[in-house]
Amino acid sequence: MLSQQIRAMRTARKMSQVELANAVGVTKQSVSNWENDNIQPSIEMLVRLAAVFSVSTDYLLGQEARDTIDVTGLSPDVISHLRELVDDLRRAEMRG
Repeated sequence: MLSQQIRAMRTARKMSQVELANAVGVTKQSVSNWENDNIQPSIEMLVRLAAVFSVSTDYLLGQEARDTIDVTGLSPDVISHLRELVDDLRRAEMRG
């Protein structure tokens, strides 16, 4: 559900509703309404939310199970290190 996804992405990034609202150019009340499933964000806002969270709109809508990280501008060496770190964290999660 989009409302839950917005809240989860915002809280995972330790953002307040006010901070998210400022990032996408709306009021705190709009963010609150989205998270409480009172209203749905417009397509334009959905695109802005995806950009702020560095995910696809499909991910926000629950159509894609994978989360992604934007590595634009990073060197291949740094990207390789990030992949190793993610693999290490994934293995640690599986262990316990």
